[in-house]
Amino acid sequence: MNKGNSTRIVMAVSNDLLTDQRVMRHIGALREAGYEVTTVCRTDLPVRWQRGWRFYAAFNWRLWRRLHGMECDVIWANDTDTLLGCWLAARGRCRLVMDAHELFPEVPEIQDKPLVKWVWRTIERWLMSKCDALITVCQSIADYYREQLGVKMTVVRNLGSYELGVMSYELEVRSYESGEKVLLYAGKVNVGRGVDWAIDALELLPGCRLVVAGDGDLLEAMKAYAAKKAWADRVTFTGRLMPEELTALEAKADVGLVMLEDKGLSYHYALPNRVGAFVQAGVPMVVSDLPEMARVVRTFGVGAVIEGVKGSENGVKGSERTNAKALAEAVERVLAREWKDEDFAAAREDMDWNKEKQKLIELCFTTFC
Repeated sequence: MNKGNSTRIVMAVSNDLLTDQRVMRHIGALREAGYEVTTVCRTDLPVRWQRGWRFYAAFNWRLWRRLHGMECDVIWANDTDTLLGCWLAARGRCRLVMDAHELFPEVPEIQDKPLVKWVWRTIERWLMSKCDALITVCQSIADYYREQLGVKMTVVRNLGSYELGVMSYELEVRSYESGEKVLLYAGKVNVGRGVDWAIDALELLPGCRLVVAGDGDLLEAMKAYAAKKAWADRVTFTGRLMPEELTALEAKADVGLVMLEDKGLSYHYALPNRVGAFVQAGVPMVVSDLPEMARVVRTFGVGAVIEGVKGSENGVKGSERTNAKALAEAVERVLAREWKDEDFAAAREDMDWNKEKQKLIELCFTTFC
């Protein structure tokens, strides 16, 4: 049944879209259901500034102007940083949906910027209750917004579909011929992501290679940090990969690393996309001891949780060497076990994008039809 009929949806996102797998999955699901979906992203609205308040102000201004001139039935704001421009364009003429991929005012980058946090929180308090539908990535974030703002959110987990062998992707490294165990970190190389722990942990894991797949604010700093180590030849940075390249790389990994420092509630409650991706790929994980990701690993037994990490909670900076040691110990626990594909069966059944997709379509059908 074509539930979407002729409903026209415009999705707004502040990044360049191509590597935003959550948004791309939602677009695909909505189009399958018969909705007409177009997008407006960062590359469609170039502004002079690339970050900071000037970028967000200019981007939302341009977003409002662009969306106001488009014929549509629904405007879909991905995250708080597009909400103001989307609301201005939607008010009085079409429906408004917000998809919160994270607790935006609680990201680590702005924890020491009280004015910036206040601005984003004010936008959320003012506008989230005005949306026709609200979506988020995990129950912890939904519970937080219900308690803080009194709004109801539908949880559509950030899970990916997985097709082994979608394409061939070869790294220019010796790992796969030398018998080294491959530790894969895939994601943004930003503050609080633990990439430095993983680099340091290699000192204690002589039979392993670390592959860092992604870009971010700290990419060049992490390259320089790794280059100073005696084991620098066992660290490989691929840069940003397309989703199909990343899927192929996951198939070669021995351990998936999903690390976040407990810096702000956004990271504390996060359920990163890679957790579901590693489950579908049959790759055991080492994850931070944070509620959502640790729950998956402990419930389904698909890896190990890093224990004894000392973070920056309450302003106390922990020992980086202690954190690297804790990470190395968790990796060793995973590598000590012989993993079989059936070890991931229960987690795969639970973390199934087709189930999440159905929740998304049902929400849209209820809201728009």
